[in-house]
Amino acid sequence: MTNLRIGVMYDRDWAPEELPGFARRAEALGADDLWVVEDLRWYGGVSAAGVALGATERLRVGIGIAPAPLRSPALLAMELATLARVFPGRLVAGIGHGVREWMEQVGVAPRSPLALLEETITAVRALLRGERVTVDGREVRIDGIELVHPPAEPPPVVAGVVRPRSLELSGRVADGTLIAEGHGPRDLEQVRALLAKGGAGDDHTLNVFAFACVGDDPEEVARALHPHTEGHGAWLGRPQEEVFTVSGDAAGAAERIAALEESGADTVVLRFVGAEPLRQLEAVLEAARR
Repeated sequence: MTNLRIGVMYDRDWAPEELPGFARRAEALGADDLWVVEDLRWYGGVSAAGVALGATERLRVGIGIAPAPLRSPALLAMELATLARVFPGRLVAGIGHGVREWMEQVGVAPRSPLALLEETITAVRALLRGERVTVDGREVRIDGIELVHPPAEPPPVVAGVVRPRSLELSGRVADGTLIAEGHGPRDLEQVRALLAKGGAGDDHTLNVFAFACVGDDPEEVARALHPHTEGHGAWLGRPQEEVFTVSGDAAGAAERIAALEESGADTVVLRFVGAEPLRQLEAVLEAARR
């Protein structure tokens, strides 16, 4: 696994004040990435990314994902540019549709989620490149905005999407794609085909979230994973047993990471469940190196 990046998610249920220590430990263990979450009511993704970046020295930090309906493209670009200037080369910005029900709760559900996501990503990327941006779209209106402090090295903007039309959109307008937990090697082959259909080139990155539980007791691992794979299977519309996980003993988990890489993943981000996530991370990183 020479080119694959292995990262860890800071789960939304973990306390924000524990993020700096977690990030420093993940960096010391040799993780390539740490990804933070922005789900309505939990914590802000941009602020969490800033906390993690400020606590570490080399770790790349991803935002997975900022819901486009919650974010003005101009404000999001300003926030991302600030982090990218202070921490050059260490930020990945994920943008997605957001959960429809949550967007409705706060009165920002768009008429056309696809149009909003495409117009948002296009505008944010242009602003981060230092361009003067005007958009008169179906969902986004921007009239001649240009960042005063654009980053010298614009961070990659990736689309966190699942459905076929959204994957084609990502291939057309984003630097990369972020795939939700539960998708295995066979899924990634289909994802790559849809991204290519949208126009993705060889430089379009594929970042994959995966539920992870590493331990020597198969029954204990299965119990820890069960509520997560059950709920996610319902969301994905597939049987629970078909929800892909990085799990088992350390060697077996490393093999499942390798299978994702072979199917096109550039980055695998582990969302640990069960006790001692950093201990689990250490075990799988050691096994992957071997």
